[in-house]
Amino acid sequence: IMGKTADLTVVQKTIIDTLHKEENTVSKYINRVLRGREKCGRKSLERIVKQGRFRNLGELHKDASRTTTYRRLHDMGYSCRIPCVKPLLNQKQHQKRLTGLLPSGPNLDEDRRGTKVKLLKSVMVWGAMSSAGVGPLSFIKSTVNAVVYQEILEHFMLPAANKLFGDDDFIFQQDLAPAHKAKRTSTWFNSHGITVLDWPANLPDLNPIENLWGIVKRKMREQRPRNADELKANIKATWATITPQLCQRLIASMPRCRDAVISAKGGPTKY
Repeated sequence: IMGKTADLTVVQKTIIDTLHKEENTVSKYINRVLRGREKCGRKSLERIVKQGRFRNLGELHKDASRTTTYRRLHDMGYSCRIPCVKPLLNQKQHQKRLTGLLPSGPNLDEDRRGTKVKLLKSVMVWGAMSSAGVGPLSFIKSTVNAVVYQEILEHFMLPAANKLFGDDDFIFQQDLAPAHKAKRTSTWFNSHGITVLDWPANLPDLNPIENLWGIVKRKMREQRPRNADELKANIKATWATITPQLCQRLIASMPRCRDAVISAKGGPTKY
């Protein structure tokens, strides 16, 4: 059985505290040297940023807090941005994007409709828009094949067209998803007398509804739905705030987008 150890004297406690502090200082220095982490001052931080402008704060704030690093970057005139992800396009896809956009192609200033069948990972939704506003939404529970897509067209697109266009003719715009370009889908359009815009693949930057979905997502950014039903309700409420004026502005921007695609020789654009 060990007896009770004697209490330390004041001098012993002071020595121990001093040694402990020195040990921590040495340890921090060694770790910094071993990891190649020099003190990140303004000049070294600026050099690091210039070497790689796509670094994130997590990679930059090695010896300073995120707040300090952000403030230093701001003082140097840099801004933190989330990079816009663009699809990787090969030369053949570049050419396809250009097809139909040159002067002999279709008139992009005309009223058009656009479709999209996904919004968030947990919810799949179809919607349509025109210069007259938006149509009703369709929430989809299954994989969208040709049969499901035709049901959407029958029960949602046709009522939307009647609401937005009445008896006027219109041109229907869609992307080249497998269900959209299926033969039986083309037969459905022909039997209903609906003209479909001849649309190349990989061209979301010239479909105004893509911009509209982006606006819907931004409007919903602060919402925190707890389940799928709440998410659907939020989407419906946000969709209901879309005005014809907003749709008209998006459609009116398409000639600019078209010119940007042509200038980029079919490559990705900022849109």
